[in-house]
Amino acid sequence: MIPKEPFKGVLGRTYQESSPWWPEPKRTSENNPNVIIILFDDMGFSHLGCYGSTIETPNIDRLAAGGLRYNNFHTTDLCSPTRACLMTGRDHHTVGMRSISNINTGFPNTQGNITPHAATIAEMLREEGYATFCVGKWHLAQTQDTSTAGPFDQWPVQRGFDRYYGFLDGETDQFYPSLTYDNHPVDPPFGPEEGYHLTEDLVDHSMEFIRDLKSLRPDRPYFLYLAFGATHAPHQAPTEFINKYRGRFDAGWDVIREQWYKRQLDMGIIPEGTELAPRNPGVKPWSLTAISIPTIMWSDRDRKCRWAQARSGYVSPGWIKKGSSPSWLMEWNAGPWKCLPYCAVAAPA
Repeated sequence: MIPKEPFKGVLGRTYQESSPWWPEPKRTSENNPNVIIILFDDMGFSHLGCYGSTIETPNIDRLAAGGLRYNNFHTTDLCSPTRACLMTGRDHHTVGMRSISNINTGFPNTQGNITPHAATIAEMLREEGYATFCVGKWHLAQTQDTSTAGPFDQWPVQRGFDRYYGFLDGETDQFYPSLTYDNHPVDPPFGPEEGYHLTEDLVDHSMEFIRDLKSLRPDRPYFLYLAFGATHAPHQAPTEFINKYRGRFDAGWDVIREQWYKRQLDMGIIPEGTELAPRNPGVKPWSLTAISIPTIMWSDRDRKCRWAQARSGYVSPGWIKKGSSPSWLMEWNAGPWKCLPYCAVAAPA
């Protein structure tokens, strides 16, 4: 509940004896930057081209070339807790999100949602006159509270965002997603037979929200939180993006890791003298990976290479098909603006 603001005019017995008063609206100055946070899911430190990979992310690379790249980044290793930290600027245990939002243990540190006693960045910025948009994955509300029956108090629009388009749970089909628009469910605008993929749809709606604002209020700054489903399961990418990586990973993970490690050294992402981390426990050398398995059509190597192709293709669609998006954002952002590509590793990668 918002405290009642005291009336600073004059209330007389008649209109003639009274003086009206209007609260001063929240005004932002021309120096207030627009802020964009782009959140990727389950992505490793080197998966973007600008961080050393051979995965094609040309437009993100363009953004990075015009800004700063940070190499000391930490997550909580889980979806919801990392998002809770990002949204509140506080430790995830203190805001009720020790684990994913699907879990509520009955203790204050694991409530399945962000406590109402902790403000989100969207709530704080909206109080200062910002327009606030959330697009993509939410995963900050308990599963039983994400149906059309509500309650809606932990949905994006109730946690500080003016507009929302995306999916509320931890994952969704990338070709036939379960979508929510503000506070109601909607169907995808068209199907995969006509070229639909969720990543591109999320970029489209981000542009739409910004266009709606800037066409009428070009003076008002905005905060956009764009959280892709990529690269969380299911690893579903358009066929053309999977096929373009066919054969690129056939050398195996040991060779690819060495290549990306050397690229990071050459780019200065990691300091000289940094040693390549050992393989995770239980991961075999590629040379020991089965070349053929008699009982199945694909060999173990083929299966893992196809998985790498799908995952790589999953990173790219919205940022290659919408290749003009960085230019479009700059065009609509006359004045200062900040774009913060933010990689959330929701599982060790």
